[in-house]
Amino acid sequence: MAQTDEFGEELADFVRRVAELKAARSVPAPELPTVLDAAIFELDHVAEQLWPAFQRLSAAGPSGIGSVDRQEQQLLKALFQRVPVPVVLVDRETVVRRMNFAATSFTGVRAGYATGRPLTGFLAHADRAAFRSQAAAVARGEGDRGMTVRLQQEPSVPVRATLTGLRPSGEPRTAVLVALQPVGDPDPADASGPSGLPGAPESSGRSAPGRAAPSLSATTRHAALMDLVDAMGTVLLGDPGGDRPAVMGRAAAVLHGRFADWVVADAGAGGLSRTTVLGPPGRDEEAAAVAAQDPAACPLVAEAVRGGSTALQVPPEDPDAFGRDATGAPVLVRADVTSLLCVPLMGASGAAHGVLTLFRSGGRPAFSMAEAQAMDLMSRHLALRLAWPD
Repeated sequence: MAQTDEFGEELADFVRRVAELKAARSVPAPELPTVLDAAIFELDHVAEQLWPAFQRLSAAGPSGIGSVDRQEQQLLKALFQRVPVPVVLVDRETVVRRMNFAATSFTGVRAGYATGRPLTGFLAHADRAAFRSQAAAVARGEGDRGMTVRLQQEPSVPVRATLTGLRPSGEPRTAVLVALQPVGDPDPADASGPSGLPGAPESSGRSAPGRAAPSLSATTRHAALMDLVDAMGTVLLGDPGGDRPAVMGRAAAVLHGRFADWVVADAGAGGLSRTTVLGPPGRDEEAAAVAAQDPAACPLVAEAVRGGSTALQVPPEDPDAFGRDATGAPVLVRADVTSLLCVPLMGASGAAHGVLTLFRSGGRPAFSMAEAQAMDLMSRHLALRLAWPD
């Protein structure tokens, strides 16, 4: 019982310190790194002291802390969510396992969408390989690491990522705890910009983790996505007629041009057939070759139907991922695809009503995680529309 009381006192002290850290979010930006260091220290304290103590008390059985144990475990989970620093728990492959509220606000992506997806998908493409390497090193037990990265939706703002190892209870492998903190805003009078390089972009004005002030460019991109979602909803609800191929064709027309250079729609009950192919102007020959494909011969489409999850690739990992045309050339190479989204349209019964595949090519910016999230939302609406009787 004495051990239980001691654990409760330690936990109460930790709660008070977290409350102080939350109150410190309003300190000036130059002092935020000190707050981040303190938050990391407290997280280490949980991992190295409180969690092992909890495990020891749990192993003591009913004579230990019993139902109080479960309450304390729930409290620890709640504390993780309420820590004022953006914190993400990932595995050695950087797949997100848990994201706290501050990280959700900081990245602009809801936790439910991020869970199960690589954290590298939120980063600028140039930072992904280095981040994966550092995370793997931390998971191997080679010590804590820190690096500067940039989020994909706001690449002009450098973000400091601190990585530390954490061994969850009952698991054989070390997980990685990632704390995110924006690097201090640059002086507007400094023409060298935040990176010290001439002509570097200006800061977005992000002031503190979890309390981001969105930049004009970020706000504009968000508004454009909301316009696209609205246009899709209008098309799906405004014309209740048409069979599945016709509905897919109308949805593809909304996405073509303003959102993707290529839109490929496959629809059908039982087996998919290619119903719509919209490509860039002057690419009629390539579009005809894609239209002639059998969707079953496209690995990306087959995997989307089988797994029921969206695929986002920047750049495409395998040139043959979308199959080959009649001449034997990989479609992704012939269409000059630099990024793609493949979205299944799954009904409530688990059957696929269709698959939408979107390509961007040439110098157009790659699909971002925010755009993939918006497409995930539209795909659910489209799947509901396709479930209506023809």
